[in-house]
Amino acid sequence: MGKEKKYDLLESVENGGCSAKLPAQKLAEILLTLPKVEHPALLVGIDTHDDAGVYKISDSIALIQTVDFFPPICSDAYCFGKIAAANALSDVYAMGGIPLTALNLMMFPDEKIPLNVFSDILAGGFDKVKEAGALIVGGHTINDSTLKYGLAVTGIVHPDRVITNSNAQQGDILILTKPLGTGILTAGKKIGEVSEDDYSEALFTMMQLNNHACEMMQKFGIKCATDITGFSLLGHALKMSLASKATLSFNSQSVPLLKGAYDLVDMGCIPGAAFRNMDFVKEFCLFEKIDYNYKMIMLDAQTSGGILMTVPPKYANDIIKELHNNGLKSAACIGEVIAPSEKNIIVK
Repeated sequence: MGKEKKYDLLESVENGGCSAKLPAQKLAEILLTLPKVEHPALLVGIDTHDDAGVYKISDSIALIQTVDFFPPICSDAYCFGKIAAANALSDVYAMGGIPLTALNLMMFPDEKIPLNVFSDILAGGFDKVKEAGALIVGGHTINDSTLKYGLAVTGIVHPDRVITNSNAQQGDILILTKPLGTGILTAGKKIGEVSEDDYSEALFTMMQLNNHACEMMQKFGIKCATDITGFSLLGHALKMSLASKATLSFNSQSVPLLKGAYDLVDMGCIPGAAFRNMDFVKEFCLFEKIDYNYKMIMLDAQTSGGILMTVPPKYANDIIKELHNNGLKSAACIGEVIAPSEKNIIVK
């Protein structure tokens, strides 16, 4: 008998990873209908569309709570589990925290997909959470027509050291810790137009934890950051701009890209999520005659993307050096925070 064919998760979905998010515009409309939540212990709620909620429980400890799940972003079940876990943990790191516990969330079509795939996904998630020094303490599973996996994560941070998306200061340098293009390369993989080396590099970056970025932010006292996921670099930057009441100026040529991303866009391989993100940001952005390919990559929905942080100029070079030394080789300075202007985002 021949060897059983390995189940390809990527073939089972149309929109994988964070590209499956509800469009940002629609989400914003829905959130406007919710009652405002206020409490003396609630340090970060939904008002600024930050990465996680933060609740103070003592003078030295605040809880960070977040949840993330999505359809498969890659073919291999174990890799998918690791990427989904890294993505969920990232919100805790973006807030400056340490993850403690996690709960699995699994939506699984048990009559369509072999059960060993279920086990492999959970194994990947377990190993990535273990790498982060946290514990998986339970979970919940339902039968669903489309496979989805993720985690609810709880972490801690000192109440005085919470990092938010609302503290960008004029003159700060913008640093991005991972290259862009995961959505584009995944789309290229589905149509057979990406090399195995380039795709493997994309998988590697998605499986990387953002723990070292968090460590650098706490070491240098950074106060403002967000992680880059489904709403793209420009979408999440817009949320930072609105929360901070500042304008963010980007140098498109300085933005790190995954190898192969530019060429894929050049041949028209642009996921639909990029156009949805464009609809979200276009009213607030000024594009100054930039390369169209760079524009679309900056709008590409990222899965388990890097951290965008705002850094005082005196620390920028040291932070870049330490990020490189800790495996984030593509980390780069990509712009600056400027005085509020007519547009929230300027891309040159």
